[in-house]
Amino acid sequence: MAKPEGNQRDTYARAAGDCRAEPLIVRSTPVPGHDNLLSAIPEPEAFAWVRHGAGLVGWGEAARATLPAGTGRFAAGEEWLREITDSADVRDDARCRGSGLVAFGSFTFDDSSDGSVLVVPRVLLGRDRHGRAWLTTVTPASERGRDGQVPGGIAPGETAAPGESIAPDEPVDVRWHDGSLSAMEWEQAVAAAVRRIDHGDLRKVVLARDLYASAARPLDQRVLLRRLAARYPDCYTFACAGLVGATPELLISRDGSEVTAVVLAGTMPRGSSDAEDARIATALLGSAKENEEHAYAVTSLREILGPLCGELDIAPSPELITLPNLQHLGTPVRGTLRPRAGERSALALAAALHPTAAVGGTPTAAAVELIRKLEKMDRGRYAGPVGWIDSGGNGEWCIALRCAQLDGNKARLFAGCGIVAGSDPAAELAETQIKLRPMQAALEEHG
Repeated sequence: MAKPEGNQRDTYARAAGDCRAEPLIVRSTPVPGHDNLLSAIPEPEAFAWVRHGAGLVGWGEAARATLPAGTGRFAAGEEWLREITDSADVRDDARCRGSGLVAFGSFTFDDSSDGSVLVVPRVLLGRDRHGRAWLTTVTPASERGRDGQVPGGIAPGETAAPGESIAPDEPVDVRWHDGSLSAMEWEQAVAAAVRRIDHGDLRKVVLARDLYASAARPLDQRVLLRRLAARYPDCYTFACAGLVGATPELLISRDGSEVTAVVLAGTMPRGSSDAEDARIATALLGSAKENEEHAYAVTSLREILGPLCGELDIAPSPELITLPNLQHLGTPVRGTLRPRAGERSALALAAALHPTAAVGGTPTAAAVELIRKLEKMDRGRYAGPVGWIDSGGNGEWCIALRCAQLDGNKARLFAGCGIVAGSDPAAELAETQIKLRPMQAALEEHG
């Protein structure tokens, strides 16, 4: 990963100084299995990474880095985390993937956007796919008592962090408001993108739109997370610094030298009957337009991961991935990192892959420039990497899709589509409306 240069290096040095945290005391211990991680979160604001009931949830903040805009924001985040790790006092009796010191992160889509974050929660509860569970507490060293005890630590036999739980509040009186572009204006942007593609300026661009919601009282992340996880168990239900969603696309997972990913691009709705569903699936698998869009995304991943892996297994053709509301073309990817490349953390690999053709376009630079011109908005952390990383560099990062940025009683939702030659603006608008529904349904008063 390239290091920041010149004035950018000074900017990151100042940011790192602002983000420095005191040494942390980290304690992880096995606990009885938790069948529902999301139900254990005691506060409205949370960190979450859950799929099929396994994953991580956290609350509170022991340390946070808010990173300025620039191509070096990923490297700056890694440097901050390395300093945190080097100074931490860690005792990990659980020894599971995701125990010990863990940071949640969410990065902006665009290099020019501020707001990327890495956070070490104060309390973290984990459960793996084998049913093993653990609890981690993280305490700043200054809070250690004179007797050496850590306030809020884990007592023998304790299965949850101390503290009262606040009952979740469901959203009330949710109202919807246009985003940066109206539906008609967004269709015009799609038409403009198709003209640029026809002119030969680029081959694909992913255009997104936003939608605003407001409620009568502050939004409780736990309600949204539980609804999303129940309806979309095959997705990664996540929360990080107010960004909440359920994304189907695994950008990269690293476990030692082994890496996995799932490329998603090419989308059609579900049918209203089994017969219609099968007809749409056949049309999706055979669609030249959808397969072209998918191929660009697979190629962009192969070009980055290929040189880093001694072995890289990419299916020769996409398979059908079915969600409750949509059908996607998906290509699973598995690889083994070369010895020297194995030093790269999951976050470094996510940085190398971002932005993929699935959320930016092809070629990347031209697509991102057109996105800035046509969308008329800052995506923030939508379509950027979101996930977690541990002190060993292992972790999982997805693309932040099907999500909303929460701010008190307000939410900003996002959805996007891949535009290629022949894309129809009305059809693309309809696709965004389907992609907005998961978060809209999670926000509505009766879900």
